Amino acid sequence: MGRGGFCFEAMLTRMDLKAIQAALRQRDIDGWLLSDFRNRDFLAYRVLGLDETKANSRRWYYYIPARGTPTRLVHAVERAFLDSLPGKKVEYVAWKELHAALEKILGDRKKVAMQYSPRNNVPYVALADAGTVELIKSFGHKVVSSADLIQTFVSVIDEAGYRSHVEAAAIVDRIRGEAFDQIRDAIAANQTLTEYDVQQFIMKRFGEEHLTTYAPPMVGINEHPADPHFDVSKDAPKTFKPGDTVLIDLWAKKSAPGSIYYDITWDAFIGSRPPATYAKIFAAVRGGRDAAIEFVQDAFRRGRTIAGWQVDDVCRNVVKKAGYGKQFLHRTGHSIGVEIHGTGVNIDNLETKDERELIPGCCFSIEPGIYLTGKMAVRTEINMFIRHDGEAEVTGEVQRDLLLLA
Repeated sequence: MGRGGFCFEAMLTRMDLKAIQAALRQRDIDGWLLSDFRNRDFLAYRVLGLDETKANSRRWYYYIPARGTPTRLVHAVERAFLDSLPGKKVEYVAWKELHAALEKILGDRKKVAMQYSPRNNVPYVALADAGTVELIKSFGHKVVSSADLIQTFVSVIDEAGYRSHVEAAAIVDRIRGEAFDQIRDAIAANQTLTEYDVQQFIMKRFGEEHLTTYAPPMVGINEHPADPHFDVSKDAPKTFKPGDTVLIDLWAKKSAPGSIYYDITWDAFIGSRPPATYAKIFAAVRGGRDAAIEFVQDAFRRGRTIAGWQVDDVCRNVVKKAGYGKQFLHRTGHSIGVEIHGTGVNIDNLETKDERELIPGCCFSIEPGIYLTGKMAVRTEINMFIRHDGEAEVTGEVQRDLLLLA
């Protein structure tokens, strides 16, 4: 699952103007207006290949028409800010000049893409402020979402990124097995071992294997993981003992720049006969996970277009039929990239309705969970990558049965 939020990693890639303009024409969009004020819209920087860590104090705008030459609109105080980009430059000083320049640059009524999402359905790309959207609409233009454009020009992972993800998967899967072995061995030897001990073991192994992560893994016993974002306590961790249910969620990537995260969750029982409820909820989330995987793979085999919300529905319906719909508290999965929560399509029709399409080059998790507050929880998480040849691949090991740490 990974914790919420972004851990930003500056990624400078050259803007592909021809590809952007072709994508605009394909979508029947007249132009894309990118803008920022004080580094609020990191996606604009990534589309344009700008350094998102370089501070700015004045509003700037970059308009890419579907055909023709782009325009840079910058304040006279920071007139060189967009000089690395192609196109003509227009400067302003006063706000009235800014409004007049924007109106002139956009010209006749158009369909203009911005970092905007109707009804905030895809909040991850809704970074253009309401006032700017209102201003563009006041000029007579129709504002449409840039969500699919962002996915194409920011979120798609290349072959090098895919290889880094698969290489990380092999290492993280091995470390995950070692972590559960630590628990099994401690129980067999009647030794004290805590959640925090196992968490720190995993972090130590990440370092030894040249992996990096922005936050330590989750290691939870019994009711602890029933809080989906439970934090392991150094001061008062639980100790593993026979009869415990166990969840380990770990995520990491290779240390090299541009590497892609791998993020998984596995479940175990300390003993040989898990409680009936635990076995039942594991079967339910496994069924939802496998249904979602098959839905995605079948769609790409048949060349059928699907969106993130549809995959969520397939998974969630299995959990609902098992009687645990209300205990499935989060989306089915999230985009994965250089950040643990990437900028691409999420598998979600609960927290949001993610209408973005699954396309070649996107990586995401499938991770249904059932959380019985104060008692126990199960989550099973795998990663999928849509290969550039259209194959929908599960990129690591898949948990088929509860681990029995007897």
